[in-house]
Amino acid sequence: MPDLPIVYHPDYVAPLPAGHRFPMAKFGGLYDRLVGDGVASINQIHQPTLPTLAWVEQVHASDYVNAYCQGGLDSKAQRRIGLPWSPALVQRTRMAVGGTILTAKLALEQGVACNTAGGTHHAFPTYGSGFCIFNDLAISVRVLQRAGLIQTVLIVDLDVHQGDGTACIFQDDPDVFTFSMHCAVNFPSAKQQSDLDIPLPAGMEDDAYLQTLAAHLPDLLSQLNPDLVLYDAGVDTHIGDRLGKLALTDTGLFRREMQVLSTCIAARYPIACVIGGGYAEDLDALIYRHSLLHRAASDVYRQYRL
Repeated sequence: MPDLPIVYHPDYVAPLPAGHRFPMAKFGGLYDRLVGDGVASINQIHQPTLPTLAWVEQVHASDYVNAYCQGGLDSKAQRRIGLPWSPALVQRTRMAVGGTILTAKLALEQGVACNTAGGTHHAFPTYGSGFCIFNDLAISVRVLQRAGLIQTVLIVDLDVHQGDGTACIFQDDPDVFTFSMHCAVNFPSAKQQSDLDIPLPAGMEDDAYLQTLAAHLPDLLSQLNPDLVLYDAGVDTHIGDRLGKLALTDTGLFRREMQVLSTCIAARYPIACVIGGGYAEDLDALIYRHSLLHRAASDVYRQYRL
């Protein structure tokens, strides 16, 4: 039986100026933790290739894509993204998109696959926002649709922040259903309209959160019958996250991942997973929380003998 496909590339780690609070090191640390803990072996790691700019432009305006890749964004647009521009970050951004495309293809082949990056759901067609430059979720959908591999998609976004860019991109697309369960009083202040938004009160804990999720996900799957589920498993829902306002524990996060994965896989819906947001001060704790997705996926993969 093959192992769970996990996608990683060394370019996921791009250097940022000293003191910058975005934890770019978490991507390499996650890979090291998965291999070190025996969750993943080298032979199950898949490396993505760099996607063409034509693929990126299936979602994003060419003027924006070219300006970002060439370092030509104005200061206002750069501040809205919140990450300092560099050629290494351009490479990392594109490679992470390639990683989610590959993750989606592997999920179609093997039932489930996990990226060790991705979830840049605040990126809009003509601008980036909130540490998100190109929307890997949306680009992956378009690339796979135009290749004839899928038609209908359910995007399950459980990051603490609403997936506003994704909602905007697919707002008039009947083949892509956007489901965002997020803290109501958190970024972005001006929300977009997903196909289904579940705004949650600040401070919500494990049981209430998981019950809310269970009240929606199974019905969505049966109603939509998607060819693919794209899952944004942000861990900024954790009580210890500096940018989140919910109160999930490590145990709650693992239960969430098991719930989402089991619900999809038991019903034979392929699911491609990305790690989404996570901004804890304690880098080791943050890496462990992100690893819970891959740990749960490995358990479910073996359970269902995919």
